[in-house]
Amino acid sequence: MPLSLRLMCFFEDRTVAIISIQKSELRAADQLALALNRRMGEVIWHDAADSPTADKPAKPVDAFVCSAAYAEACGGQSAIIEAALAMKAAKVLVVGDDAAAGFSVTHEMRGAIIMLNMAASDCSDEMLKPDIAHNYSVQMAASLLLDNEHVAVADKSSLDLMALAQKVSKTDVTVFINGPTGTGKEVLSKFIHHQSARKEAPFVAVNCAAIPENMLEAILFGHEKGSFTGASTANKGIFRAADGGTLLLDEISEMPLSLQAKLLRALQERKVTPLGSQREVDVDVRVIATTNRNMLSDVKAGKFREDLFYRLNVFPLSTCHLAERKDDIVAISTVLLKRHAIEGDAIPALDASAVKMLMDYSWPGNVRELENVLQRALVLCSDGVITSADIMVDGVFDGQRLSPAGHEYSDQQLQA
Repeated sequence: MPLSLRLMCFFEDRTVAIISIQKSELRAADQLALALNRRMGEVIWHDAADSPTADKPAKPVDAFVCSAAYAEACGGQSAIIEAALAMKAAKVLVVGDDAAAGFSVTHEMRGAIIMLNMAASDCSDEMLKPDIAHNYSVQMAASLLLDNEHVAVADKSSLDLMALAQKVSKTDVTVFINGPTGTGKEVLSKFIHHQSARKEAPFVAVNCAAIPENMLEAILFGHEKGSFTGASTANKGIFRAADGGTLLLDEISEMPLSLQAKLLRALQERKVTPLGSQREVDVDVRVIATTNRNMLSDVKAGKFREDLFYRLNVFPLSTCHLAERKDDIVAISTVLLKRHAIEGDAIPALDASAVKMLMDYSWPGNVRELENVLQRALVLCSDGVITSADIMVDGVFDGQRLSPAGHEYSDQQLQA
């Protein structure tokens, strides 16, 4: 399918930002447009070749993108700022491809203007093919253009999952997300909330495994003053705190059986009864539950109520291991490096050897492990470049254990 048609398929009713791209001398334009669209950004092509203000978009945009050569030809930074103001764009990204300068990211005007110079290895014809998902410079450009609420995806399986999540977000049905630890179940839950009609109301999350059993009921449903020892004031509980919005019940499989019947009633009746009260309170919440367990096995073993399972499992979604969606790895890495770099201008390059190691590793700890590895790499890297020598992973890589320097040692060597 041609790129333009693929973009149109992804655009419909899923926009998280509107980006105007000037294609003149921007070799990465098509790949960047597809990367933005996969993250649910809408691209408007800015076609004026001579003047950045000559072809003003019909609607305000969130960001304007152009090549460094185009910016210089139009009169430099002042002309680009004028164009951004005319478009009501809050952000400008100027993309360079100076091979001698190497990868770099600099911010000016308090982050309103971002200068990104692409790594030389990312500027080859092969790496600039639109469907290439591991071009670090292009994926970083997409991460810099979008806010922190967007979801970085590029793999087909993830795109299919996000399409389902976007459809269900337009309804109020209960969602049950099942997947391994560290695969982004809470991120997916927040996406559903932010895409829904409830997005202006609260998103409240509670980890059912992290709260003592004797406190969980009071935290969920609230309590009156004096209802138990230490209840010096009343508390409305998280069901009422999330009223009008979305309630995430994380690790629902850890909820004690004694409380599951009360949760079932709250879901059925849309009412809660605070501890120490005889009065029911109406609540209007959209419930999303998550687990990393096989719930049907838990139901058969008597660890989880069957009626509650089917009440929660109205619309099931499943996340998968990071190793099963390798095209997401570089996209997610750019978001994590952007988040953890000490300053915006300290975002490092990720060279080809590091990308290969990240793509080849099995990631038993999923995105959580990837985040740890990249934080270590930020500490270990030199001269603003992360190489394979800076990738220190936990566990086994291709049958070998990896040292902090990235050198491989066998189990026998480690035990010697």
